[in-house]
Amino acid sequence: MPPSQRHAAGRAQRDRIRQWHSDWHRDWHREWPRRFRHSLRWRLIAMFLLLAAGTTLVFVGGTRAVVSAGWRELVQPLFRDYVDRLASEIGSPPDLARAQALVQRLPIAVRIEGPQINWSSHARMHGGGDAAMQSLLSRATADGHVIRFGLGDWHRDDRPRFTVWIMVAGMLLLLALAFAFVRRLFRPLDDIRAGALRYGRGDFSQPIPLRRHDELGDLATQVNGMADGLQRLLEGQRGLLLAISHELRSPLTRARLNAELVAEGDARDALLRDLALMRDMVSDLLESERLAGGHAALQREDSDLHALLREVVARHFGDQPVELQLAEHLPVLRLDRARLQMLLRNLLDNALRHNAESARPVQVGTMVDERMLTLTVRDHGSGVAEEELARLAQAFYRPDAARTRSGGGVGLGLYLCRLVAQSHGGSLSFRNAAPGLEVTLQLPLT
Repeated sequence: MPPSQRHAAGRAQRDRIRQWHSDWHRDWHREWPRRFRHSLRWRLIAMFLLLAAGTTLVFVGGTRAVVSAGWRELVQPLFRDYVDRLASEIGSPPDLARAQALVQRLPIAVRIEGPQINWSSHARMHGGGDAAMQSLLSRATADGHVIRFGLGDWHRDDRPRFTVWIMVAGMLLLLALAFAFVRRLFRPLDDIRAGALRYGRGDFSQPIPLRRHDELGDLATQVNGMADGLQRLLEGQRGLLLAISHELRSPLTRARLNAELVAEGDARDALLRDLALMRDMVSDLLESERLAGGHAALQREDSDLHALLREVVARHFGDQPVELQLAEHLPVLRLDRARLQMLLRNLLDNALRHNAESARPVQVGTMVDERMLTLTVRDHGSGVAEEELARLAQAFYRPDAARTRSGGGVGLGLYLCRLVAQSHGGSLSFRNAAPGLEVTLQLPLT
């Protein structure tokens, strides 16, 4: 690579790193306050730290007030008398021999200033800095000398050099211990949250584990009891619906056979359409109950999704305006071919019905990344109101604009599509594409 290209590549790499750092810094400053307000653990730890800091400040302040009062009333008179005795021992005029003896005997420093003697026991004296302390440590002799006292060699170098770092490490250790304690204390909340998400998806196979016998343990037990009640209720409803669906199949078959014997005409055609609609509804209900069991109801085999899509388009929508925008090198997936064909047929039928007044074709596209295969089906119709998007895949739900028998279906098509996607470990989502509605199917590659 030429030097100019290497320089440009290095500069581009540095720009990407700076941009990444800037984005990370901005996102961190934006997300951290929200996460802190949302996290009960971090707020509790912050409360502990503030409580510790407040307690320390109150203790230090109270201790300082007590010590200050004791210094003024008790220690200061004794200290002043002691300094007077030291000054009198040195004498007037000052005796250097006595001063040197005091310095040898006591950890003090002495400086003598006057008309005859100017002497200091230490090059640098460690005494008080303010005027009150200087007055307390200084004495004037009768012959005009001033004797100043201070601290001598008190072995500062023998103290630990890393005292501050030891204190910081201790605080970090206490913070880590506090976080571990709070995490252990609130671990049942994680279990309850995960259990509530499972129950919300209709998965009652795994109850919330009971780790402790306290208030959080009681809460987990109550949520498990509520989930058991919901599971029994749903199983009863599904059992009733399944039984009714099974019982309806035979009368519907007999009614259709009898209708075939009726003389041809509009009444016969309307009767046959209604009977076919009821038959399809019963079949869809039975299929939804089978798919409610999850992946256990599937019959997987190696499949090419693009081949399934082309087959569905050719068989059911060969004369309809459908535009395919398919990714290259699509991996082979383990799919239930019959149910994926049903899903694709329902999605395309729904899109074409709402795309009838548009001159543009229905667009079907696929994309592949490292983990997911994404298939999108978009029409160019009027779309759906935003508040209705979340309800599109509910059983028997149809938007107001489609609540006519001529619109087709009873609201089970997209519901079955969602069950098929979930049983394969994927998801089905909807968004307004302006114009039209875009349905996105995501399937895991593994």
